[in-house]
Amino acid sequence: MTIRVLLADDESLLRLAFRMVLDAEPDMDPVGEAADGSQALQLARQLRPDVVLMDIRMPGTDGIATTRRIAQELPHTRVLILTTFDLDEYAFATLRAGASGFLLKNSRPEDLLAGIRSVAAGDAVVAPRITRRLLQTFAHQLPHSASPDDDERVGRLTAREREVLVHVAQGRSNAEIAGALHLAETTVKTHLSRILMKLELRDRAQAIVFAYETRLIQPP
Repeated sequence: MTIRVLLADDESLLRLAFRMVLDAEPDMDPVGEAADGSQALQLARQLRPDVVLMDIRMPGTDGIATTRRIAQELPHTRVLILTTFDLDEYAFATLRAGASGFLLKNSRPEDLLAGIRSVAAGDAVVAPRITRRLLQTFAHQLPHSASPDDDERVGRLTAREREVLVHVAQGRSNAEIAGALHLAETTVKTHLSRILMKLELRDRAQAIVFAYETRLIQPP
């Protein structure tokens, strides 16, 4: 399957570099380029890409607002955030807006490609441990609730599903969760799929945010 990718960055040289990397891959098709958020949203509506590589800080409509609109309007399009710093409050905001993960702009080409493929498959957050660190660093921005039971969606989960969700929010991979809970990795994947369905979430990134927002896990 060819993964259709939209590039959204206000730096033309970066877009060119990303396009050259994608063009060299038989399963990647860079279908368009946008220099700002408004253009990115317009092209996403028109082209329906599988993945949008989204810069956060662009003139006009920024990456946060654009990510939120894409997540609302195009449920099958995943957004992969590009950021300069791994502890960036704007990156945190885009995760809450519906992004599926984020990469540093200076990531190696192989990491960029792996990230795109992972997000296109609806799989794990690209860098779960970095995402976890982001959430811990900016946890003061999260709304405070008295207990997990304040959100009725938590009650839809079985005890095992809640346990899996806590491990996901701690930044563990499926293989690590399987080892910790003495389960097969395929069983963990099944639990995660059911968690996302019951909580009405798009992917692992939103599941991590949900766990912190509902205080299923407490940031340090």
